[in-house]
Amino acid sequence: MEIKDMRAFYAIVEEGNISHAAQRLDIAQPALSRQMKRLETQLGVQLFERGSRRIRLTDAGRVLYSRVEHILGMVDGTVREITEIGSGVAGCIRLGTITTSGAMLLPELITEFHRRYPQVTFQLWEGEGTRILELLDNRVIEIGITRTQVDARVYESIVLPNEPLVLIMNKAHDIGSDAQKVRLAELKDQPLIIPLRWQSMFTANCRKLGFEPNILCVSDSIVQDLLLAKMGMGMAILPISSKTLLTDGDLTYKKLVDPEITTHTVVAWLKNRTLSQSASHLIALFREMFLA
Repeated sequence: MEIKDMRAFYAIVEEGNISHAAQRLDIAQPALSRQMKRLETQLGVQLFERGSRRIRLTDAGRVLYSRVEHILGMVDGTVREITEIGSGVAGCIRLGTITTSGAMLLPELITEFHRRYPQVTFQLWEGEGTRILELLDNRVIEIGITRTQVDARVYESIVLPNEPLVLIMNKAHDIGSDAQKVRLAELKDQPLIIPLRWQSMFTANCRKLGFEPNILCVSDSIVQDLLLAKMGMGMAILPISSKTLLTDGDLTYKKLVDPEITTHTVVAWLKNRTLSQSASHLIALFREMFLA
């Protein structure tokens, strides 16, 4: 397989149809279709399911997609590493982040970084923790932000301080007698909205207190969680740093106690990879802003 075939195949899968991929690659749609037919002939397998308006991959196509993402990440990452070494603080930083940590950290971080290094641009990927590490392994991104513990043999990392989980709710549905905190036992029978990564831990703590939590919605979208809480559909369990997003006067928060449940954010990058100068400066800024 040639790199151009890999890029064409990858673009088709990412865009979801051939016409959009052809526009992205700046080639004619019939030419792209013929290129994929030749690739299938060379490999002796069918990569796409025919007859669907949106591209659907066969089993062989899904295997190829995972390999191509890794190969293109290695190729593009290697080229960037070589060309950016010693070239000064410029270029593009590729970051991957989970939703909650990205919403809390990146706006302030990128604003300050742009003030210091206005020539640097950013590309951001968002996903759950394992997906972010997969993008990091495949060199699609340089830096990953997750709440997943990382293997110290594979990654360098910065672990930000622990932060407690809080209960965010509509003021009209305020619960608990204390104005600043709410005991976990007081959440019995209350409709709850919780990110997937904390569901098991949260449920286990509730069961220790003798009740099954009433989880209305499991959602990793912090925006959706806050909107549902605002509408009075339920109470959202989120990190305390989420309070910075409470610009709506209808919402309030209380710290969860008895027991307190904490989480932390990990900023990770590959040990065996030479980071661009821009990425190295961004990591230094992480330390300055969030660990100083």
